[in-house]
Amino acid sequence: MRNQQMKRHARRMRRNGLQPMVVIDSNGQLPDLVAVAVARGLWRYRSELGPIGLALVLVVTAVVLHLTHPGWWVGILLTASVIASALAIVGDRIGLSRRIERLYAATVAMSAGGWLAAATALGITNRPLPQILLVGTPVLAVPWWAHRRRRARVRVERTLAAWPEISQSVGLAGSRVMSAVVDVWGWRARFGLARGQTIQDAIGKIPALESALGTFRGAVRVYPTRDDRANRFELRVLNIDPHANAIAWPGPSVTTITEPIDLGPFEDAAPARVLLLRRHALIGGIAGSGKSGGINVLMGNLSSCRDVVIWAIDLKRGMELQPWARCIDRLATSPEEARRLLRDAVAILEARADHLASTGKRVWEPSRQMPALVIIIDEYAELADDAPEATTFTDSIARRGRAVAVTLVAATQRPTQKAMGKGAVRSQMDVRMSFRVRERKDVDLILGQGMLGAGWHAHTLNAPGKFLLSAPEHDIPRRARAFLLSDQAVSETAQRHADTRPTLDEVSRRAPEEAETLVPADGSERRSELPPDEAGPIDVPESRKTPETALWAMLVAAPHEGVPVPLLIQASGKSRRWVYYQLNGLANSGRAVQVTRGRWRAVHSETGDSP
Repeated sequence: MRNQQMKRHARRMRRNGLQPMVVIDSNGQLPDLVAVAVARGLWRYRSELGPIGLALVLVVTAVVLHLTHPGWWVGILLTASVIASALAIVGDRIGLSRRIERLYAATVAMSAGGWLAAATALGITNRPLPQILLVGTPVLAVPWWAHRRRRARVRVERTLAAWPEISQSVGLAGSRVMSAVVDVWGWRARFGLARGQTIQDAIGKIPALESALGTFRGAVRVYPTRDDRANRFELRVLNIDPHANAIAWPGPSVTTITEPIDLGPFEDAAPARVLLLRRHALIGGIAGSGKSGGINVLMGNLSSCRDVVIWAIDLKRGMELQPWARCIDRLATSPEEARRLLRDAVAILEARADHLASTGKRVWEPSRQMPALVIIIDEYAELADDAPEATTFTDSIARRGRAVAVTLVAATQRPTQKAMGKGAVRSQMDVRMSFRVRERKDVDLILGQGMLGAGWHAHTLNAPGKFLLSAPEHDIPRRARAFLLSDQAVSETAQRHADTRPTLDEVSRRAPEEAETLVPADGSERRSELPPDEAGPIDVPESRKTPETALWAMLVAAPHEGVPVPLLIQASGKSRRWVYYQLNGLANSGRAVQVTRGRWRAVHSETGDSP
């Protein structure tokens, strides 16, 4: 009925002299021709239509060769045999990495070549060649249609074909696709940015990109390109999370501290290797984020190094590090033990510095005879709360331990200024491992100021063991997952390496004993030889003048801004190490204060002068 009405209205319009018109303006588009629409559809589905296209090419080629050169069928058969053999043997060189893929390619090549040879000699109408082609084409096409990587590549091509619309919708208009690669976990592509756009703009658009690309949350990564061009970025999209499941520890990756330690794989399966020699490390993350697993990976690798002595502090009564006790040269489980351990570590630091100075060397080269010293502190905040005076020693180690191969590794949930003490421990950490954090601002606490804005989103890590690694050789935010060591693996590794652990060298071994004779831990013996606190300079008789009394006289006579350490060394006639240990002992007893870095004075109790 409606069609009849439309025809009736059209007749009336023609009788009245009206003619149909098409108005074309700058915003209008002409409808596609049928041929254009068909061609566009064929191009869009060219991958799926590949087997049918191959069959048509075989038919046309067979017709031409049968009419012109029917005797070529022998050469065609030999060529097909050679190609099939090459695909089966060396097909991995052209991207056929799996054996089943190489066998499939060889089968298709041999089948197509055999049919073409027969059709060239006999003609395509000779039975049963038509039936073989009609049945064989869909049968051999099924593996091609079902191939996962082919389907993934097609999806990526169609996504990138729509990039102009996607970039417009997410606010990156003008950016263009430069290249793309499909891998086992997803795909990655390089993009060129429009003039005035930066990689920070792309990082800020990650949530919008995830929505526009239709991925799951947390699937998109934005990295700088390898050439580090400011107007380019690399987009990484994951279809499958490579870190969805825990990854078992394969065993030690190093035998010396001079080699980088493999902590676990990045998302592209590259190893997350980091060098600890002459670098301090900070490990942060909330409870249950995998910090203990990261420490176990470090312990498993350090225990296999024969040029490293391991000291450890675990104020949870050794609950975390006790399984490694056979590989740990010294383990402190109480605040007092921790203070003594760190005090002795500073003594070793000073002794090594004196040794290097006397031998004309600048750095301590680790070996089995002269090993490096690595101090691992679990839950550093507990140390700062229970033994606040120990933070003076950790600050000294962080500042001066690099050259003498005394390394500090601190793990804590939230490395605030209060948790890390008032010193410069956190600022001296070159290696930062951030496991999952609860608040966005904690990212900057662990990884450094401004890292959150630069794309280091540790608050989005969604499984225990996942971490971000910041180090001189790792300046791009790439997610990794720490290897998992089971309790059995920890026990077996500790037992296997226990008998091969090195001991401290003679210089380091004597240092704590000498420091104990100079400044006892309880502060009772040698300090009693020092004069009592007085409010001004003291006159020490020549018969009673000792290095201790000379040092104290200088401190008492010091002005309010303090006396520099070189003058104290000159007055006492002792080494820098001896002077520092006297000063640390006096500071712990409340009788001396460090005014500024390198300047000291006595505390004048009678005048009420206090630190």
